[in-house]
This record gives sequence, C-alpha cells and structure tokens, in this order.
Amino acid sequence: MVRFGWLLIDLVLVVVFAAVGRASHGESPLGAFLTAWPFLVACVAAWIVLLVLQDDGLGWRAGLIVWLVTLIGGMALRVASGDTAAVAFMIVATIFLGVTLLGWRVVARAVRRRRTA
Repeated sequence: MVRFGWLLIDLVLVVVFAAVGRASHGESPLGAFLTAWPFLVACVAAWIVLLVLQDDGLGWRAGLIVWLVTLIGGMALRVASGDTAAVAFMIVATIFLGVTLLGWRVVARAVRRRRTA
C-alpha cells in the first residue's frame, strides 16, 4: 500500500511539471493533461518495472528508474503521438523531473532515517 502512495507522489509531480510549463507560456494550466499524459503513462510503466524488480520505490535505483523511464518514455510517446519535443523542452523536462522525482526520495529517506535514529 505504501508503494501506491509513492506512485501517487510521482504522478502528481508529473502533473505539476506539465501545469507549470503550460502556465509559464501563458496557457491554461487546465490543458496540462495534453502535456502530461505521455509522461504519466511512462511513469506508470516505470512503476511496473519497480514492481517486477520488487523495489519499494524509495531508493536511488528506484528514483533513477522512475526519472529516466518517465523522461525517455514520455518524450517518445509525445513524439509518436505527433507532438514536438524541442531541445529546450527536453532540457527543462530533464531538470524538472530529475529534481522532483529524485528530490522527494532524498527527503523521504532522510525523514525515515531520522525517525529510526
């Protein structure tokens, strides 16, 4: 059940990525789903990989898997669906998703360690 919570955090962060991006271009954040859907699908695929690996979703390996599968899979789905993937968009996506999808795990692990100490 804890894994489901971690998955939700990742999915919310992907939606935040899309909403912030849309808003930064003066577009409606409500249209964020159009930007987010390929990355949401890829994020779920990353979590399927974690389940196969029997990973709890909190460690560095999990963070890297979720980040890279979400990023690369999301970009691939975006292009395959006829949308664009400009270099600037790829750079921003790489940084934003990396910082958030890895960052919350760093915080969660620190909190977990502090509680057990």
